[in-house]
This record gives sequence, C-alpha cells and structure tokens, in this order.
Amino acid sequence: MAESLRLIAAPFVAPGPSGVAIRDRLKGLTARDERVLRLVGAHLGTLASRDLAVRCRAGLEHSSQGWASRKRELTPLSSSRWAGAITKASHDQWALARRCQWAHLQSLEAGIATIAHRLAQPIGAKGSKKAPGGYRSRQEWHAKARRLAMLRDRLERERADWEDGRVRVVRGGRRLLNTRHHLQAAQLTEAEWRQRWQVERWFLQADGESGKRYGNETIRVTPDGEVSIKLPAPLAAYANAGHGRYVLAAKVCFAHRGQQWADRVQANQAVAYRIHLDMERSRWYLTASWSHPVAPATPIAAALAGGVVGVDTNADHLAAWRLDVHGNPIGDPRRFGYDLTGTAEHRDAQVRHALTRLLHWARTCQLRAIAVEDLDFTTAKTREKHGRNKRFRQLISGMPTGRLRARLSSMAQTAGISVIAVDPAYTSKWGAQHWQQPLTSTNRKTSRHDAASIAIGRRAQGHAIRRRTTPPRDDQSDRRGHRSVQAGPEVLGREGPRLRIPGPRTRSALPGRGQNAGNQHAHHRSGRAAEHEPWQQDPLPLSL
Repeated sequence: MAESLRLIAAPFVAPGPSGVAIRDRLKGLTARDERVLRLVGAHLGTLASRDLAVRCRAGLEHSSQGWASRKRELTPLSSSRWAGAITKASHDQWALARRCQWAHLQSLEAGIATIAHRLAQPIGAKGSKKAPGGYRSRQEWHAKARRLAMLRDRLERERADWEDGRVRVVRGGRRLLNTRHHLQAAQLTEAEWRQRWQVERWFLQADGESGKRYGNETIRVTPDGEVSIKLPAPLAAYANAGHGRYVLAAKVCFAHRGQQWADRVQANQAVAYRIHLDMERSRWYLTASWSHPVAPATPIAAALAGGVVGVDTNADHLAAWRLDVHGNPIGDPRRFGYDLTGTAEHRDAQVRHALTRLLHWARTCQLRAIAVEDLDFTTAKTREKHGRNKRFRQLISGMPTGRLRARLSSMAQTAGISVIAVDPAYTSKWGAQHWQQPLTSTNRKTSRHDAASIAIGRRAQGHAIRRRTTPPRDDQSDRRGHRSVQAGPEVLGREGPRLRIPGPRTRSALPGRGQNAGNQHAHHRSGRAAEHEPWQQDPLPLSL
C-alpha cells in the first residue's frame, strides 16, 4: 500500500522582528563609577529577588491590586520608576517560567506515551515509520519500565504545580547555581564563582518612557553619549549631579543602528537600557533596545518575481541554490559553513557570519526572497523520540533553528529581502529522489542537502518538487497540455529553438551555421510563403 502523506502547509512570508537591541562598551569608567554601579546593582538586585519571591508566592491569585501594592512597598527603597521596572521584570520572569512549565508538561506526556506504546509491544517487534516497535531485549524493557514510573511521578508533581500556579525560578540562572557543585570541572574557585553569582543577580535595567526626556528618566543617555543614572533613595549621597543623579565618566557611541537610536532619543521616544558587567572580560556594557511596529509583509508573488534562493539548514552549514521563476536551478550550489562549538558568543558570531554571506550572495544575484524550512525540533529532540539513535538526536539538537530563525528575519529585513517559510515535510527525501542524480556530473557532486535546497525553493514558488510530469498519453506533443512543469503555457517561446551563439562552437560547425533554424519561411514548407521578407510593391516610374 502506498504511504499516506500528511498535508503540506502553504508557504508564507515570515514577519520581521518587532524590536531592536544594540550594545556598546562603557570605556573610561573611573573607580568611583564602578563602585557606584556595583552598589546600585547589588541594592536593586536584592529588591528584585524579594519582589520575585512575593510574585511567585501569589501564583494565580495575583491581580493588579497586588501589583500596585508591591510597587508601593518598593518605592521608598528605590524610586517610583525603579519600582515599576522591578515589578514588571518579576512579572515577565514569572510568565516565562509558566510557559516553560507548560512546555515541560507536554514533553513529559509525549515521552510517557512513547514508552507506554513500546512496552505494550512484544520484545523485538519491528516498528513502522509512524509508530515505533518494541524494545530489543528484556533488560532494556525492564529499564524503560522503571523510567516510565519515574516520568509518571514527575508528571504528577508538575501537574500539581501547574494547577496551583507554582513555578520555580532561580535569579542568576540554574546552570550557574549547579556549577557551584562542580567548580573543578568549571575551572573556577569558590571566590570567582561567588563573584559571578552576585553579578548575575544584579539589577541595572530600566524600561523606556515615551514623552520623557531622551526616552528614559531612570537611565538617561543624551545624544552626545553621556550616561546618567537615577540613584535609589538609600544611595542618594553618591550623586554628582542634580536631582539625585550620577553621571558616568564614560560615553557611548553606538556603531550599529546609531542613527536610528539618535533619532529616537532626540524625538523623546521610549528606549530601554541595561547595564551589565562581563566577568570574563572585566568590561562594562550598555545595551539599548526599543520596539517598533512590524512592517507589512511583502506579498509572496512580488517577493518571488525574480526567483528565489532555496536554503537547507544543517548542523554545520547552510546549503543554498538559486532558482529562476520556473523553479530551475541556476549555476552551482553554494555552502555557507559555521562552527557551533565553543562559547555562546562564538556560536552566535558563526551564525551571523554565515547569514551575512548568504544575504550578500542573494543581493548579488538581485533576488528579493530566500526560502527556508519552518523547522521546530522541540518534540524531535526528546530522549524517547529516537531511542538508541543518540547520534541523530545530537545532530538535530545541534541545529541552531531558533537562533538562525531570529537572526535571519532581522538581517533579511535590513537587507530588503523577504524570508519565505515552507513546510519541511519530505524536502530532503524528495529532493534527493528527483534532483540529486540528474544534477551530479563529473565536474559537480550534488549532495543530498543541495538537492533539498532545490526542493525547498520550488515549494516556496508553488511548483511540484519532481522535475517533470508524465508525458502525454498519445505522444509528446501539446495535445493534452504542456508536459513540463518548468514553463507554463503562458510563457512565450517555450517551444522555440535555442538561441544560436555567433561563431563556431565545435570543430565541425561553420560560422553562421543554423542561423535560419527558427525561420519557418526559410524551410520552404507547405503553407509557407516562398519569400523570406514581407512583399512590397516597387514604386512606379516617373515617365508613366
């Protein structure tokens, strides 16, 4: 029986980002500046930890009155604006933990369903593409039975927490907290770890306010780069400017999107700021961020007017191929590699560098659209999804789907290129089936990923992935319609002869040979005029 295929979702133009974040280093800070920043961050961090604990204890019973009460309690210890920033950050952090808790519940339910199904199968039973089979041995069956009991107990506790609105949040990060028990593996001393722990729990961020001076009254940055902070009430003695403010000796100058930031600041539009310390480099940074309305998406027909670049995402590279408007591959495939080992900053830089080269190539080809798969490996990365195939789970876990999607949408919007998301179903399988072998030659080796990029681009254009449809039943004429999906009936000259290149192309072809190949009149066929040019009457002589 033929395999039943799932429905393929229609391609769509991915929306652009709704916000911008830029960063610059605070150079030239004095010892007094660093001392004030540390005192303010530690003091506000303590208040933020207390407020987050109060918010978590409230759970589902939290209301706007409780929010206002928390803000009133924090105002005497800081200021009204600092209190508003702290309470909003606590609420957002609780909401994020709530969403993560729901995702964890779904992951536990999927794992339990998979294990229960495999335990119900006989040992050694083979599975299918849609359902896994039984476990290979009695020992593995027994181990999975114990794991099923553990997952069910964990699911029961998580459901109870979900119903009660109870979340578990660690300010500073749970990973850094667990590093305390593995200092030797992390190559840290207890003093170094404690210093990092305290820095991560600081609070030095303020939301923007439209209509206020320079878009922010708490952390203010003037157009010439001067940074000043509104000190909390207990630290007002450290102020070196009026109205309880402290002006830093360092000035900022945003190299990326600096003009956009300056326009917003001069117009008194909201800009949020965050000051943080990088402990590995011992450097202070200032991050500015603001939101903007999402630009209307370009119609998919207009984006595909000049062709498209199909991109296949892999664990170590992006495979891309340029397609014309008919879905035909043009030129040779391109690969943009990246190395996802090392620190998070290094991985992010590798992704940005690969996307920069991809977008530069698309602009060189004068294209306005890039087609990518709408990937989401949230369920495919679970431990129970692929069983013993740990290598494959590590492979798909290494693909930067979330980071690449966010980076690509932002960078493509800046470059004026639309991102078209397509359904990833069967693109690798059908691409290799219909395109890998025909495009492989002695001079070019087409990989499975290159063929998948063609399938992705053709799906974005609305074409079938296969190269050609079945010829007509009667013959190869156009009696039942054009048999190629590369060019439709509305394309002029699709059945015409190939254009001749002037001059000899082979040793046996003479110059000018075949120049009348497309001239039906020159062949003296039936129903054709003998003259090669339109007939014109000679003018009458003047003597008549």
